[in-house]
Amino acid sequence: VQLVESGGGLVQPGGSLRLSCAASGFAFSAYDMKWHRQVPGKERELVADISSSGGITKYADSVNGRFTISRDNAKNMVYLQMNSLKPEDTAVYYCNVYKWPRDYWGQGTQVTVSS
Repeated sequence: VQLVESGGGLVQPGGSLRLSCAASGFAFSAYDMKWHRQVPGKERELVADISSSGGITKYADSVNGRFTISRDNAKNMVYLQMNSLKPEDTAVYYCNVYKWPRDYWGQGTQVTVSS
């Protein structure tokens, strides 16, 4: 299993970014996918998850209405569209899949929201 995130960077408050995660090594379309984020010194936080078909999505209260998770099963890709970004969204963002018997994680992509 390999997960590779991209799309992070520096953005001003109120701006937008789109994160991408390229997945390989497993039957992507059969698995729910998640985005998490982590700030140094704090626990990793679940931001959003999407069902295998893409029909069901869930969000943390802190991002609901601003972030959108989506997937393209033909391309083995999962995305996180982040709008109306706030300084408190600054974190390393990770793509994640649970494939029995363990979780798999990408290397993360840094998102910094600052003026």
